[in-house]
Amino acid sequence: MRTNFLSRVEVVQDVGVKVEMVPDAAPVRVWAPTMLVLAAIWGCSFMFIAVGVRELHPAYLALGRVACGSIALLMILAIKRESLPRDPRVWLHALVLGAIGSAIPWTLFGYGEQRVPSLLAGIWNGIVPLIVLPLAVFVFRTEKLSSERAAGLLIGFSGMLVVLGVWNIEGGADPVGQILCMTAAVFYGIGIPYQKRFMAGMNISGVALSASLLLCATIELAVIAPIVSRHVPPAPWSLSPEVVGSVIALGALGSGLAFVLWLRTIRLIGASKSALVTYLMPIFATVAGVVVLGEDLTWYQPVGAVVVLCGVAVAQSVFRIGQWPWATVVGRTAVPQAEKPETPSSS
Repeated sequence: MRTNFLSRVEVVQDVGVKVEMVPDAAPVRVWAPTMLVLAAIWGCSFMFIAVGVRELHPAYLALGRVACGSIALLMILAIKRESLPRDPRVWLHALVLGAIGSAIPWTLFGYGEQRVPSLLAGIWNGIVPLIVLPLAVFVFRTEKLSSERAAGLLIGFSGMLVVLGVWNIEGGADPVGQILCMTAAVFYGIGIPYQKRFMAGMNISGVALSASLLLCATIELAVIAPIVSRHVPPAPWSLSPEVVGSVIALGALGSGLAFVLWLRTIRLIGASKSALVTYLMPIFATVAGVVVLGEDLTWYQPVGAVVVLCGVAVAQSVFRIGQWPWATVVGRTAVPQAEKPETPSSS
């Protein structure tokens, strides 16, 4: 829904992509509406997935999504008069990132939402920062593990057990569907430190890199989708308007408009503070699932989501009084000139 998670992290300086930072924080009234729209687009993407898999195989839904997203970003590139990357190294890494950051997780979310409500998939998406940290520390070695971050991980993973309802496997949501959604989040978590490790220092615009990732994902899914689905894709005109609209919304809105909004938010308040969208997305996913799709919500799912997000907040040092994002934007703390932003979760 939305741009893929890589599109949202490539705008920070320590993954090697240009970003313009502002010395002073913008007023809340300037950036808050944009952030709410952004969270709504990414949060509602799980509702669109649930609608899309009614008539499309998950792999074909993901293919339609990356294709629409590619078209949207290519149009933005044309408007901005920018070109795609020319460095072969960028395209080699884009093939990897297109797979682990878009093609695979978006397909897995589709499979998962054939078994569990969309609101639950949105909740599982919130664990991405908890996956990123241990991988960045132990595998890619781009971060260090502090006692505070370790505590955040423990809190977050305890929340995951609550969401999963480990004491109520028989009567809870389908465990296979939940594991599929969790695995999709794990792939997001692999891609973020991968990009930081191998693409740092590359002078590429955010839109150009994002477009290259989605183009690679489109090619990959065009090859894989017929194999895993074992049939040719249905003709677009044979699909219902709801499904066609969902595919367009997932690609054009989520990977086009949302990316532009994300860049604007970062320019206004910085990437670290923009990570607040992480905490808003599950809310929109839950509301959309309950109100629009009529899904059932079990008490321990939102409770577990709150625990997970608290763990994310502790791991990202949000609970340090002097570094509270909302304290920063109202002027109690100055925005640093060169911050090292945390990565928002994806959807």
